[in-house]
Amino acid sequence: MAHDVVRRVEELATRLAATAEETERLGKLSDESVKLVREAGVMRLLQPTDFGGYAAHPRDFAEAVMAVAKVCGSTGWVCGVGGVHPWEMALMDRKLQHEVWGTNPDTWIASPYAPQGIATPTDGGYLLRGRWNFSSGTDHCDWIFLGALVGDADGKPAQPPSTLHVVLPRRDYTIVENSWDVIGLCGTGSKDVIVDGAFIPAYRTIDSAEVAGGELAAERAGRTDTVYRMPFWAMFPLGITAAVVGISEGALAAHLDYQRDRVAAVGGKIREDPYVLSAISEAASEIAASRTQLLDGISRLYDLADEGKEITFADRATVRRNQVRCAWRAVAAVDEIFARSGGNAVRRQNIMQRFWRDAHVGLQHAIHTPGPIYHSTALLSMGIEPEGALRNLI
Repeated sequence: MAHDVVRRVEELATRLAATAEETERLGKLSDESVKLVREAGVMRLLQPTDFGGYAAHPRDFAEAVMAVAKVCGSTGWVCGVGGVHPWEMALMDRKLQHEVWGTNPDTWIASPYAPQGIATPTDGGYLLRGRWNFSSGTDHCDWIFLGALVGDADGKPAQPPSTLHVVLPRRDYTIVENSWDVIGLCGTGSKDVIVDGAFIPAYRTIDSAEVAGGELAAERAGRTDTVYRMPFWAMFPLGITAAVVGISEGALAAHLDYQRDRVAAVGGKIREDPYVLSAISEAASEIAASRTQLLDGISRLYDLADEGKEITFADRATVRRNQVRCAWRAVAAVDEIFARSGGNAVRRQNIMQRFWRDAHVGLQHAIHTPGPIYHSTALLSMGIEPEGALRNLI
């Protein structure tokens, strides 16, 4: 049974699709797109129930993201990234959760998590400085998660390196306008943000290593719902890859609509061309396989957490390997059908080209980098424990 939020997204799909062109033109989500996402409740799927959320199964979250991305890639991407932030906020100090959601459970939270700033210890917390790229949907958010390296007395990264996730209200950071000029996912508004010496109270921080495993952070936060015992490096990539798979599904749907009545330059109907039809079926199967494998992976980890079993590094690595492959497989399938869509497919008024651009830009995210993940999981399959950087992002 589909979650109520997924059903609402599907009911709103036509209206969401109608916002896509304006969202791309604006370089951020349109007001109507934001309104529809709020109406559907996508951003509250992983939010704790005591703050107006659903504490939903991550599979339901991924399906909702795919449903949005299928009609508007940029909006789906923002849902996939921003929709994970309530999950981590549930692991933070309850005082902070009240500050964020106490008066408005529909408050959105931005990121990025890349440690592009320095948090220098001071009385009661940290002083933060830095500039971060890729803050998706940031124009619509009132708070932000940022990754930061803990600094030493000179404001340089302390050794050995230690990384925090820190949380700031909108007044403490600056959004850099005109810093998102890209060829795809244009409407995500993934702009740069700058922090210049903001004070971060200690209760608005969490050790990134603590969140990575899941179990310890949930225990300290007093969260007993299974979803909060999940590892960060399963949850965060889930939303991003779900967006890419959803975009690929949108590309396939647009391709079918376009090819149904299209006549080739040589005069024959495309629907009578066995080569195009074969490509359609292969692409559809590959995209469906990506969806299935992505949902299966996160469900397997959820089942382990639900049964009170340990989620091992090998479990996490296998799911990450498959999740990366899901994205690459789906985008390769989009390439196969786009290559058979003819010259008119590249015209701006043809939505296929937007899905194609969005899919490829989605593949550029760091969590879709295959090399180290594949390297690590291959070693594990040989009984060799990966070390150092090969354990990153897993």
